[in-house]
Amino acid sequence: MNEPPNKGLLPEGLHDVLPPDAAFEADVTGGLVACFASHGYERVKPPLIEFEESLLSGVGAATMRDTFRLMDPISRHMMGVRPDMTVQVARIASTRLGQAPRPLRLCYAGQVLRAHGDQIQPERQLGQAGAELIGSAAATADVEVVRLALESLSGIGIVGITVDLNMPTLISALVTDLELDKASAEGLREALDRKDVDAVAAAGDEVARVVVPLLDVVGPVEEALPAMEKLVLPAAAAGERDSFLQTTRLIAEELSNVRLTVDPVETRGFEYHCGVTFTLFARSERGELGWGGRYLVDGADGGKDNAESATGFTLFMGAIMGALPRPQTPNRVYLPLGTPPAAAAGLCGEGWVVVGGLEEVTDVRVEARRMSCPYVFLDDKVVSIDEMS
Repeated sequence: MNEPPNKGLLPEGLHDVLPPDAAFEADVTGGLVACFASHGYERVKPPLIEFEESLLSGVGAATMRDTFRLMDPISRHMMGVRPDMTVQVARIASTRLGQAPRPLRLCYAGQVLRAHGDQIQPERQLGQAGAELIGSAAATADVEVVRLALESLSGIGIVGITVDLNMPTLISALVTDLELDKASAEGLREALDRKDVDAVAAAGDEVARVVVPLLDVVGPVEEALPAMEKLVLPAAAAGERDSFLQTTRLIAEELSNVRLTVDPVETRGFEYHCGVTFTLFARSERGELGWGGRYLVDGADGGKDNAESATGFTLFMGAIMGALPRPQTPNRVYLPLGTPPAAAAGLCGEGWVVVGGLEEVTDVRVEARRMSCPYVFLDDKVVSIDEMS
């Protein structure tokens, strides 16, 4: 005999968000978006799914492995469920808002779905909120988005934030300078991801001479930048290093009260980025709160010739909620059956959460406690159930 289905069982990496956490996350997300909007970032709302060819073009190509695919029963074309919202904002900027004045400031918030989780982040459905500044190559644009990310996180109560600054194109330039083949380049990237000095040294004398000193640079910005400046690098890598130093110094000057660190060999998560990138951490959360950086937005025709420079960031709501204190229980008051609607409206206007009784009960205190209400509305006033006789 078949077992009845367990309706509470969900696919791996998916879960329900229950009270009060769902409301708390919505409030926090609203606070982030309000901060973005206060700095001129206008909200867009892209669809949950798109045609595969548009979702995975341009910067979206880097998300191919994470994209959940399905067949559209109407058009019979393959669709993709968005694994990241940045790529959709880039599409909107180059098509629907292609003629809008630049720089273009856009923000967003919503859910994404990834085909695969991992050991660090097993969840496949994730909440995101972020902002993108499109159409400016100025280093001041990089400063603006880092400052906005910090301000938005501080505004919702995140403390002890650290910004880790990176330059993923530096390693790509070194691969070109050192004329490494595909297998050697991949091995080098994996060794750098693990910060494995021995593996880097084993890649050859020339690689070790150039790359190992970069591993020693990792650390606080005030120590890392002078050390990076002294490094002897091949031509292409030296150019990327100099660009990184220019932008990072500007960020350090503008955000002198923020803990900034540098990791010039970090490339994970920055597959489509082409300039300075950054990762956001907090003392109270082990994982990343978000990341961002410089990238290119292809033209409306998908071509690279008219691509625009852009920079922005994405915040991960799961990590952010983990870094915040648990939400406080709202002031819930139980309204016995027959309470006038005007009284309920007045309490709501004062900030109370009202829970109306639907039937006569023998003990309103017992019913209020059952409905998770510490208070009862009696004789035109709010009374604590602990004070009731």
